[in-house]
Amino acid sequence: MQHPDTAVRVGVAESAAALIERLRTRGPRVHCITNAVAQNFTANVLLAAGAVPSMTLSAEEVGRFVASADALLVNLGTFDRERREATEIAVQTAAQANVSWVIDPVLIDRSPARADFARALIARSPKAVRLNAFEFSALSGGAPTRETLADYARTTKTVIGLSGATDLVADGARLAVIGNGHPLMAKVTAMGCATSALVAAALAVEPDVWRATASALLITGVAGECGAEQADGPGSFATAFLDALFKLDGQTLIARAKVN
Repeated sequence: MQHPDTAVRVGVAESAAALIERLRTRGPRVHCITNAVAQNFTANVLLAAGAVPSMTLSAEEVGRFVASADALLVNLGTFDRERREATEIAVQTAAQANVSWVIDPVLIDRSPARADFARALIARSPKAVRLNAFEFSALSGGAPTRETLADYARTTKTVIGLSGATDLVADGARLAVIGNGHPLMAKVTAMGCATSALVAAALAVEPDVWRATASALLITGVAGECGAEQADGPGSFATAFLDALFKLDGQTLIARAKVN
């Protein structure tokens, strides 16, 4: 009989290995409402993983793009009127068309108005929230511990993917602790934003939201480690990360997974 920690590690690693293959086979369409800094890198990460990105913010067409997408990312990194309007249309369309969506509440710890908007969006039932420790504290009012993550996930009926030196993924019943990654990942703008987009892509091919979120964070972390081995600094790392993600296979994911 497997030790529970071993079962979690193997389960998440195997899920991630299967998921990366499904992404490449199915090529899900992911519509991204994201910030101006993140658009290019996010699109390239999705392409490297096998997904097909779209990025329009136009109120005249965003609804059609979302309705025909397989998943939606809502990123609050640029809190302008155009993106807020596009977000309202996109989230309403996603609900009507049964499109899974993810919210990334970027920098809500530094903007009360943005935090209020994020809370209103989370009340509209995203499948997952991908964020960092400061953002989680701004949402929940508490420190990001395993217990508070589980409580918040249960209360909001969503999956929480917390990125940091160690990533935590909670749905209120299950918890994955992911130790993969590299410090260079914090030196490239939009790495977190692109990770959220990868969570959205994962939801398009994996119905278990906790497994999808954990798999996406594991894939990102392992690609970061592999890319760092080829990089001389942040500039070359951004390119090496994309190359590593493009070449990543299930065997490498399983072998390198640090999950419990």
